[in-house]
Amino acid sequence: MTSNDIEKRSELRTEIDQYYSVEFSVPGATFAYQFKIWNLSSKGICVAVKNDSDLLKHLNVGEVLNMKYYSTDSSNPMVHLKTEVKHITKDEQGQFKGHTLVGLSILENQPSDQKEAETN
Repeated sequence: MTSNDIEKRSELRTEIDQYYSVEFSVPGATFAYQFKIWNLSSKGICVAVKNDSDLLKHLNVGEVLNMKYYSTDSSNPMVHLKTEVKHITKDEQGQFKGHTLVGLSILENQPSDQKEAETN
C-alpha cells in the first residue's frame, strides 16, 4: 500500500466487503430493488436510495427482510441472508446528497429461506 492508498476510514473493514450489491423487495412495493453496497464502517453497510424513491414509503427501521447479496467472489456468486434495517437517514449535504442512506445489518448465522426470499 502506498501513501496515496491509505485507508481513510477510522475502522477496519470486515467480512461485509465480500458483497458488492444487494437485491430485495418489500411488502407493498411494486418492484424488486437492487443497490450497490456502501461499506461506510466495519459496523454496517448501507445503500443509497434516491429521496423520491417509492421504496422509502415501504421501509421501516427494525424491519427484517430476506435479501439477496451478490458476492465479489465469482465462485460463490449469490447468497440469501436475513437482514435488518438499522437506520434510514437522509443525507442533506454529504457524498450522497439527494439520497437517503438505509443502514443494513446482516443477521449472523441466519441465512434466509431461498424460496421465501424469491417470492418476497
